[in-house]
Order: sequence, then structure tokens, then C-alpha cells
Amino acid sequence: MKDIIFLLVVSLIIYIISRIILKEPILPWSEKKRTNTPSTAPVTKGRSKKNKRGQNPLDVEEAAPFKELFPNVQSIENHMIRHNDNTFTMISEVEPVNYFLLDQTEQEGIDAVFETWLAQITYPVRIYLQNRFIDLTDPIQDIRKVMEQEDDLHSLAFEFGQNMIRDLKTWQLSQPRYETKRYLLFDYKVEPKDIKADDAEELEEKIIDKAFNELFRRISTAKSQLRKADMHVHMLTTDGIGEVLYYSFNRRKAVKNRYKDIEEQEQLALYVTADQSASHIVRVKGELESVQNQEAKETQAS
Repeated sequence: MKDIIFLLVVSLIIYIISRIILKEPILPWSEKKRTNTPSTAPVTKGRSKKNKRGQNPLDVEEAAPFKELFPNVQSIENHMIRHNDNTFTMISEVEPVNYFLLDQTEQEGIDAVFETWLAQITYPVRIYLQNRFIDLTDPIQDIRKVMEQEDDLHSLAFEFGQNMIRDLKTWQLSQPRYETKRYLLFDYKVEPKDIKADDAEELEEKIIDKAFNELFRRISTAKSQLRKADMHVHMLTTDGIGEVLYYSFNRRKAVKNRYKDIEEQEQLALYVTADQSASHIVRVKGELESVQNQEAKETQAS
């Protein structure tokens, strides 16, 4: 009897020691005590974003990081973003290579090309990743177009196409899905004091030309180097920069109001481009000439 009691006491002591070492409650049904160790989660600056019940976690402010990339923007022209201090930014899109599907030798070759390009540049280059909602409108339209054009399409093939379209729409809307666009940002600041010009107009023209030539040279260098690793670099035009801005500031709306549709419907045009009759054009020209003549008379009188 004494041996049994002794074994029970020893087992109880071992159990208590093990629970203390594991930092577990001695009584299994009791709640584990909360430790006062500091949280390792990163602290976000600014206004905190709380996920209330029923609130979409994607309904957040998304434009602030883009403002940090391009502060004090003056204009977007000549395929560049111009800042107030004569700093110009040219953007190029990079088509990535599927790195993890390659073997070790091919991966090392890509690493060597990328490191060589980084080692030879003496100017800063920024990388901008933009996550967009996946848009399957064009593939769906292509499938529907093929189904409508094929007169001898089998009924089972037609049914398969309809099911595929339905599945693609369901897959796209079931949960948020993204695709990543990769961009290289090249910045260059022009000092007007280093440029000789006779008047302000000539100075402005030379500033733009110098910034464009220098940034285009940098993009050409990146294009020639990264092409060896099957990473193709494409310079964005003024319209391409506008598309990047549109998707940045209209992330959720861009799913329905696509930039491509806005462009095709000529909603980006600065002037009315509808067809007009010859008499209407003559009348408008007459009105413009009369206004110009009136302004000229007022200028001479003053």
C-alpha cells in the first residue's frame, strides 16, 4: 500500500513539473494564463484599419502609397511624369520569367544577368508592384465570339463553351483574385542652370529633351541587359502611365469600368470627335474667328 502511495506522489510531482516546464495549466480544464510578452506583429503608422463585422477588408484607402512614389506631380506628358522640381520619372513594364519552373543552372544564369545589370548602373531605380483584380472579360469574349462564328459547332462543344464561360465568371467573382504587374521607375532631375537657352520657351524644350533622352537611355540599357534573362522591358507611353494611375486609384471600380473600354469609347479625348456636317464645321469656324477678332480689338484698345 505504501509503495502505491509513493508511486502516486512521484507521478503527481513529475506531472506538475512537466506542466510548469511546458507553461501549461496544472489543471487540464482550467484556462491557460495569458502571458505579458509583447506582440511581434508589425506596428502600422497612421490610421488603423479595423475589420468590423460585415465590412469588406478590401475597402481601404489604396492611393496613399502611390502618392509616396510620385510626390508633387506637375503633369504627365511626353511619356514622363514631371514633378515640381524638374524631376522626371519614366516607367517601364517588365514581363517576368517563371523563375521557379527553371532548373538550377537556368536560375543561376538569370541571377547573374540581373546582378550584372545592377552592378553597372550608377543611378537609382525603383521597383513598383501593382496588384490588380483579375479581369477575364477578354478571354470570355473570345470564347463567345468563336461559338457565334462556328456554324458547324457540335452541340456538346457549344454546351462545353457555355459551361466554361459560366465557370470562369463564377471563379472570378467567388473571391478576390489578383494578378501582379511589375514596373521599373527611372528618375532624373534636370538642373535648369546647366542649360543654355535664349528664352523660356527654348529652355523648357531643352529641359524636356534632356530628361527624355537620359531616361530613354536608362530604359534601353535595362532592356538590353534583362532581355538576356528573358525579362522583356517595355517603356510606357503617356497613355500607359494613365492606365497605371487609373488602376491604382480605382482598384475596385476598374473591374467593371475597365480602362480599355473607356479608351475605346473615346472618353479620354480632350475634344469632341463625333462626325459633323460641313455646314456645322463652317459655322463653328466662323464663330471662332469672330471671337478671335473681338479679342484682338479689345487688346488693341487697351
